[in-house]
Amino acid sequence: MQIVMLISSFDELGHNGLTVNLAAVAWEAGRPLLIEEQATTENGSSNQDSFHVSFPYLDVYFWEAKGQQPLFPRILGHEAGGVIESVGDGVTTLKPGDKVLPLFTGECGECRHCKSSESNLCDLLRINLDRGVMLSDGKPRFSKDGKPIYHFVGTSTFSQYTVVHYGYVAKINPEAPLDKVCVLSCGISAGTKVFILAWSTH
Repeated sequence: MQIVMLISSFDELGHNGLTVNLAAVAWEAGRPLLIEEQATTENGSSNQDSFHVSFPYLDVYFWEAKGQQPLFPRILGHEAGGVIESVGDGVTTLKPGDKVLPLFTGECGECRHCKSSESNLCDLLRINLDRGVMLSDGKPRFSKDGKPIYHFVGTSTFSQYTVVHYGYVAKINPEAPLDKVCVLSCGISAGTKVFILAWSTH
């Protein structure tokens, strides 16, 4: 599936454009995802194109709504890679054509944790499994027939268009093959940590 990412800034000042978008929507826990045509509000964001998406277990866990407060409907997905199509107002760290990986634990670059050499658990953009909306105005950027569809861990990559804060993506080497490096945004890093922890206990 070709996906476009809309990278949002805090000062979403620009146009209020609507983009018709195909997305795999989870309408309720355990119900099969439905490919829906829905609207994505751009709101001065930036677009990311040519996404490659994986389906890791975290998405399955939240689709099944086990052990957490369910939030539906929502667009799942967090392990992917893509190319920036356009950037919104206030975004200076990304430009059209940049290859990026989405991150479910973002970095604002300004808080004490982001500036620390010992931690990157950002005060503002650390993983939040229940938020489902943008930080700038507390509203989701997806909808179907006027009904809001919520975000997932700041990324929502099971969609042709997604809207994220610029701190939720990492710029990568322009030569990197997206179909290979997409797993770096979650699977490889999480798997490496599990391997190291398991190895250290033996």
